[in-house]
Parts: sequence; C-alpha cells; structure tokens
Amino acid sequence: MDSLENYRQIICSIITEYAQIPYAYGDIQRHTVFDRSCDRYLLMILGWEDVRQVHGCLIHVEIIEGKVWIHRDGTEDGIANEFVIAGIPKDCIVLGFRSPEMRKYTEFAVA
Repeated sequence: MDSLENYRQIICSIITEYAQIPYAYGDIQRHTVFDRSCDRYLLMILGWEDVRQVHGCLIHVEIIEGKVWIHRDGTEDGIANEFVIAGIPKDCIVLGFRSPEMRKYTEFAVA
C-alpha cells in the first residue's frame, strides 16, 4: 500500500473514533465528512446546548502534496500525536492552524 492510501486510512480511522465519543453537554451529533477524491476529512458537530444551536468543525484535515495538513484540531490531546502513533511521520504532518512563522518551532513539518 502506498503512503498516501495509508495516510487516508489512518485519518479516516482516527476521525471515526472521535465521532464515536459522546458529547458531554447538550444534544450534539457528530458527523464525519470524508472526500477521498479531494483528500479532505472533517468531523462536524451539530445540535443544541440548551437553547443555543451548536454547529461547527471539530477536526479538519487535508492531504496536500503528500503531506497531512491539520487545519482545525478541536481535540484535547492533539490529533497530530495520534497520527504519529498510527504511523504518519512528523515530517509529513503540517500544523496548518499555526502560522508559518510558528511552525518552524514545532517538531512537525513547516509546509
């Protein structure tokens, strides 16, 4: 299996695991959105917390030019670390939610 297909499987598996975790407050559903043809992977939340509607993106990941870009990470522990444990090298993960200036101080890829 080539590395991109391996990355796709890892991303989908980990996001699916997060989708199974029940939301602690309110009646919130979690929806996975996987677009394998464009390599975009999201975990969306939708529902109600008391009288307030909750709608947003918890996780947004893309594969761009062979690297895994994390645009949004709303997890407590950091999804990048889970990707590393699952086999994606740190130099193939970009913390896209950090500015390019700050990325060079992380242990992950700059771009």
